[in-house]
Amino acid sequence: MKTRARANPVQTLAAGALSAFPILVGVAGVCSVPAMMGMAPEPDPIPRRWQLEIEPGPLRMVAIDLPTTGKQTYFYMTYKVTNNTSEDILFAPSFEMGNDDGDLIRSGRDVPAEVTRRILGMLDNPLLQDQIGVLGMLLQGPANAKEGLVVWPAKSLKADKLNVYAGGFSGETRPVEFKDATTGQVNRILLRKQLMIQYFMPGDLAQQGNRPLNVTERKWIMR
Repeated sequence: MKTRARANPVQTLAAGALSAFPILVGVAGVCSVPAMMGMAPEPDPIPRRWQLEIEPGPLRMVAIDLPTTGKQTYFYMTYKVTNNTSEDILFAPSFEMGNDDGDLIRSGRDVPAEVTRRILGMLDNPLLQDQIGVLGMLLQGPANAKEGLVVWPAKSLKADKLNVYAGGFSGETRPVEFKDATTGQVNRILLRKQLMIQYFMPGDLAQQGNRPLNVTERKWIMR
């Protein structure tokens, strides 16, 4: 009898972290389901599931010239994550960026590996890992904290605001039912607790340089 090979849990989570998330999104990536059924559910005021401590760094821009792509502009940010829970956690974060033009971009998509390498070299932090290297078990305690780099292509430099959604830092979920406007069928999706960081875009960012964008709001949401 043949036995089925067991999937590597880190590879499985890596695939999940890089896949489309969530299922239904609206403008700037905000889940459109609650708009059909009422107000969006709020996270529990006191977390009842595991939650990691995330310390986001500033969001900045950089222009990088590659022979294969020419000069392109990218957004990037760093973060530090610490596991202060009572158990080790298999860490597979997901980061998305939304703007008021309706674009929703997964981190790493359309970002050449050489761009990530150059930004890592520019930041010169030996503890900083790219979005693949950071995957894996996050052991308990500050001594085992991880630092990660997140990069997105700059699709637009003229949006009024940007939202960054950080997932994989909480185990809290919430099922939500919604009715299909066409068929009338009631469907269910699972919302997950994510950290939303909103940034103000001061008009055309072409002259922004490497200065950090201003944070206007930061809160946990169900998405």
